Amino acid sequence: MLKESEIRPDELMKAQAERLLADIRRLLEHKQDFVTVNCPACASHESHKVYEKYEIQFVMCDSCETVYANPRPSPEHLDEYYRESENYAYWNKYIFPASEAARREKIFKPRVQKVIDICKKFYVPTNTLLEVGAGFGIFCEEIQKTGVFQKVIGVEPTPDLAQTCRNRGIEILEKPIEEINFGNEVIDVIVNFEVIEHLFAPSNFVAKCYELLADGGIFILTCPNAKGFDIVTLENKSSAVDNEHLNLFNLNSLTILLESCGFDVLEKQTPGRLDAELVRKQIVAGNFDVSNQPF
Repeated sequence: MLKESEIRPDELMKAQAERLLADIRRLLEHKQDFVTVNCPACASHESHKVYEKYEIQFVMCDSCETVYANPRPSPEHLDEYYRESENYAYWNKYIFPASEAARREKIFKPRVQKVIDICKKFYVPTNTLLEVGAGFGIFCEEIQKTGVFQKVIGVEPTPDLAQTCRNRGIEILEKPIEEINFGNEVIDVIVNFEVIEHLFAPSNFVAKCYELLADGGIFILTCPNAKGFDIVTLENKSSAVDNEHLNLFNLNSLTILLESCGFDVLEKQTPGRLDAELVRKQIVAGNFDVSNQPF
């Protein structure tokens, strides 16, 4: 069983929160330059406000019920945010190392096996795998160990994390995937875990991944679910609603986005392994009142 404290150690999270607030302050210096967008899933311009957090407004699409930040930071300011982030540097130096063993055993090894099982199930070639958002590098490291793929490449634009991946012996490209030219490289599998919610223009990202995949290749992604128990219950008190998560899709709206970019959606899952614990911790901390809840 996975517990939140194993991947986000309580004793480190206060200092992390301070660094996150410093990042948010820098981001909000550009608030006058925030950009108004249509729904990132279905492109509808009809929406209504659902909540506000960190001075950022979140709306829900009237058509597909995607929750998204609108207006949102420009691509240039998002690039600057991640490049200079105190929060990500802190995660890289303290939180990821402290939680590495639990993440490796309880998240990444099962995730590696899941990817291999999917490839077998759908008869996907296993020459080259690309992970977009390689982070601390554990997934790439673990899937390299299996020997299933002839080549494993990671994309990681955040400098500190990119260097950590290189230190693990992972081939890393340190820029957004939209800016990378792979030449004649044939990519059979593209995976990305908790990436798409951070992006200014998810449709550009998905379209680029579709373009890069070989015929018969597969695209595997995970992200928060706007209709998941924790978000529906806690709303803006949910940790999934923050300044970085610009796009909170649901199963239906994510399907709309993927299909609009040419993909056939083969499988969907909502494991929700931490949802109940995340809600419970907010209740125990006195941050959330359940007296009017139907649960």
